[in-house]
Amino acid sequence: MGIKWRIALIGSLLILAGGAAAGYAVNEQVPGQLNGTPLIAVGEVKKSLKDIIFETQKMVVMIETETGLQGSGFLYNLEGDLITNAHVVEGVSHVRVKTADARDLDGEVIGISTETDVAVVRVKELVGTQPLSMMRYERGEVGDDVMAIGSPLGFQNTVTTGIISGVGRSFQIAPYTYKDLYQISAPIARGNSGGPLVDMNTGAVLGINSAGLEDEGIGFSIPISNVLSMAEGWSRQPMDRLPNLKVVETHDEKEQDVSLDQMAEYLVNHYYDSLNNRDYVYAYSLLGEGWKEGTSYVKFREGYLTTRNVVIDDMHVSSPEDNEATVTAILSVDERKDGKYALSKYQVSYRIGYENDQLKLISGKGKAIRK
Repeated sequence: MGIKWRIALIGSLLILAGGAAAGYAVNEQVPGQLNGTPLIAVGEVKKSLKDIIFETQKMVVMIETETGLQGSGFLYNLEGDLITNAHVVEGVSHVRVKTADARDLDGEVIGISTETDVAVVRVKELVGTQPLSMMRYERGEVGDDVMAIGSPLGFQNTVTTGIISGVGRSFQIAPYTYKDLYQISAPIARGNSGGPLVDMNTGAVLGINSAGLEDEGIGFSIPISNVLSMAEGWSRQPMDRLPNLKVVETHDEKEQDVSLDQMAEYLVNHYYDSLNNRDYVYAYSLLGEGWKEGTSYVKFREGYLTTRNVVIDDMHVSSPEDNEATVTAILSVDERKDGKYALSKYQVSYRIGYENDQLKLISGKGKAIRK
């Protein structure tokens, strides 16, 4: 028994010694032999500005009413609810909603304030759609980079960038009182009202774009943290009866004299902005029905896949007819040829006109300019 006991004890000691040696090798020698970066990255990958713009645009809509008002709104919850300005939907209970993917949907006003310029519109077809991220508790600061997204002059998903240039601004445009606003250097034009003010670094919604001094390039936005609880209250319990607000003529949705030439120039610029952002679905939606019939979306998209960037060097607009305009432009285009990008020059000409009260690219043609 003594011999067996000694053998067992010696075996145990050898096992313990081997384990200690292996532990020493792992702790002391192996780390020195490792190099390179971890196989799994730790932390969240920072989104590019283009990614933030693209993701945000999909959740921003254009809102139109039967009274002729037009503005913007954005999806803020999973119940299909849009936040917008009260002055965009005042005096109506139902609105027309145009989404970024060219759908025309019906919206119902389920909540509206008579003092704060905020309202909520519910769209049943958007139930379950992932909404934008809201900056519920944090506040923007002077100097923060921001972008305003909306539908100025009816051109959907237009992006303007700037900074928060002031905070705590207050004024009154009857019947609404505006308090504790962000002042921003991104201009708020007619049709931008109700769209989101977005943090350019995170993509979170900071505010609701509500008013602007268009000629001065100054806009004002209601902090989302100030009104989110009000909007959520309407989403939980929609209003049984909406207040009958009188249409106020001082807002930026008031009809203004905008020439057809200006609208046509804006449309062509907006068309190429969409192409440069690779938003081919929206660019295709700007074409007239006749053009679409002869060119499928797949063919249209393929025609621009080799294009990296388009710059409009020069543009001339004329109005040979009362309801139509002709836009001629010189373009510089980066095109991929034989695996490399090369600069090309084109002259394009578009016929611009109205279809169902919407300005469209009715037809177009182009030719290469020899160097």
